[in-house]
Amino acid sequence: MEIKKLLRLPLKVAFSLAALLLVLLFTQPLYAVPRAQQTEEKDLASEIRVLLEGRKLWLNYPISTKRFYEQKSYTPQWLTVSRQDKAWASMLLLDCVLQFGLSYNDYRYNEHLPSTLHDIFEKPNHVSLTQQARFEIMLTDDMITFVNQLHFGVLNPSFTPGFIDSTDNEFRAETVMANAMDQEKLMKVLAGVQPKSKEYQRLQEYLSSSIRYSDNCYEIPEGELQNVAMNMERLRWAAIEEDNYILVNIPAFNLKYYYADTVNEFKVIVGRPSTPTPQLQSQIEYIITGPDRNVAGSVFIKQVLPNALKDHHYLENNQITIYDKKGAFVKADRRVLTSIIKDPSGYYARQAAGCDNTSGAILFSFPNIYEVSMHDAPDKTAFEQADRALSKGGISIANADSLAALLLKNSGTASRLKEMQEAIISYKKKTFTLNKVMPVKVVYLTSDVLNGKLVSYTDIYDLDRSLQSIMFPSVRPLSMR
Repeated sequence: MEIKKLLRLPLKVAFSLAALLLVLLFTQPLYAVPRAQQTEEKDLASEIRVLLEGRKLWLNYPISTKRFYEQKSYTPQWLTVSRQDKAWASMLLLDCVLQFGLSYNDYRYNEHLPSTLHDIFEKPNHVSLTQQARFEIMLTDDMITFVNQLHFGVLNPSFTPGFIDSTDNEFRAETVMANAMDQEKLMKVLAGVQPKSKEYQRLQEYLSSSIRYSDNCYEIPEGELQNVAMNMERLRWAAIEEDNYILVNIPAFNLKYYYADTVNEFKVIVGRPSTPTPQLQSQIEYIITGPDRNVAGSVFIKQVLPNALKDHHYLENNQITIYDKKGAFVKADRRVLTSIIKDPSGYYARQAAGCDNTSGAILFSFPNIYEVSMHDAPDKTAFEQADRALSKGGISIANADSLAALLLKNSGTASRLKEMQEAIISYKKKTFTLNKVMPVKVVYLTSDVLNGKLVSYTDIYDLDRSLQSIMFPSVRPLSMR
């Protein structure tokens, strides 16, 4: 079978055939001839150094690529007889990028086709030293690009290619590459840099199994598969590396708390399209009970009630909530306000301490640059609605007391559970610090795979269209299909 056709087969089949090919490669006398007899590695190393130091190549990650070779004294890492299996494996990966939700357009696959690699090993005298050095460097840059895109994503707003390349990040693709080259299973090591979340794994498996193969090539995914690829991209931005974390999915109106192989799910209320909840990463450090302050009785009677009657947005704009003397939330429309103002003695008001929304009895410390809060909600009936894009950007959680109890218990402070429950009931302001902070990822996923089936959520902020136009510029927007 021709090598090019091998590299256009479905992933599982291609890997199996690649293994067979490698056996043949190492058992044929042709490949048993050391490359040193054809072209001295030191000469190739010198040429690699000349090209890198002369900056004669356009690379996606020039600093990372040069650093990779500096650590190896510029010696070739692919074009050696001991590493040719790694070279072929890397070519297989580059031919399968669609199955990872990536695009061929970001790689120079056409500049180093399998036929070129074949000629370098089989007919080295037909490939100049400069061409070999160029091939070596380009393949390394492509593989570093592949690793960075798998880990950070292609369009990560916080980690652009230039930032990744020039900044000393904790994650370095060239270090991953160097380690992978020394491992038996290069593919497995590189694929391991992907997000660890269950959502990502489900989407990746679904996409990989759904990519169509025809006419000796993989077809660009369309329709729902583009949506899967886009949501994989968003999950790369979320940088989920932990086993225990909280994931808030805005379009699904839900919160999932992952801890010790268990998942607890809660309904949430998120921002309206006019005041959207942003995608972000933060962590819960402590929980506050009774976070709002009571409005003085005289202020309630003389200011709050009259202003609320005049302006039906007054209570919301000032984060004020009205309760009866039993502590029950009062949905204050004009009719109810008219009744209360006649006899206000059976009612009182609370004003949220934060700048976003009424916090109810529980506030989760959730620092972020957007000043978005995550909290309980006084009006429990809102969670019964299917469309819960109702807030000014904050995240309200149904059964927030249950989530708070789980966080306290799992952080090793279960001894304070009773104290917290009493503080919630009495609406007493107290702070409960977690022994270990809980990572929180707020994401925007318009699709998920549940029980093997793709589930779609409403694109409430209309974000898919803009992302699709960048990732798949030559196809019609999803909204027009």
